[in-house]
Amino acid sequence: MKRLFCLAAIAAALLGHSFTAQAAGVEFAVGQTTDSTQTYRLGLQWNWDNSWLQSDVGRLTGYWSGAYTYWDGDKTASNHSLSFSPVFVYEFAGQTVKPYLEAGIGVALFAHTEVEDNRLGSAFQFEDRLGFGLRFAGGHEVGVRATHYSNAGLSRFNDGIESYALHYTMPL
Repeated sequence: MKRLFCLAAIAAALLGHSFTAQAAGVEFAVGQTTDSTQTYRLGLQWNWDNSWLQSDVGRLTGYWSGAYTYWDGDKTASNHSLSFSPVFVYEFAGQTVKPYLEAGIGVALFAHTEVEDNRLGSAFQFEDRLGFGLRFAGGHEVGVRATHYSNAGLSRFNDGIESYALHYTMPL
């Protein structure tokens, strides 16, 4: 399992290196689970060049998100995960500050199948997210996000886990 995770991390790093010139932003997030596990996330975002439902109120757009998360448990050993998600964003109109709502469903790969007392059942998990925040004129973004991980019943154990985080995205 460690070998598979290392190979996935190397592949993600190589892909990330080739796409950084096209990346829209670097994401930093700090959060916590309901079991008091601290989460630290570092990711890249690639904006979609499309927008839909454009009006005076706002527009629907989105981005691709690739990230590494470190899970710092207080009862058990730490964990690591890699994730990739398409994320839809409804961005409200504004001149210098644009509020937004976001939702996405992607995939994640964990190094270990346990986080605190939660038995994930498999290294492969689905990553669901809901969030809101503010985008500023220079491309900076701050927000709050709830992320849920679950294997959707693909394994015998499926405790799942949630992380609630504050995040900041810096444009590239």
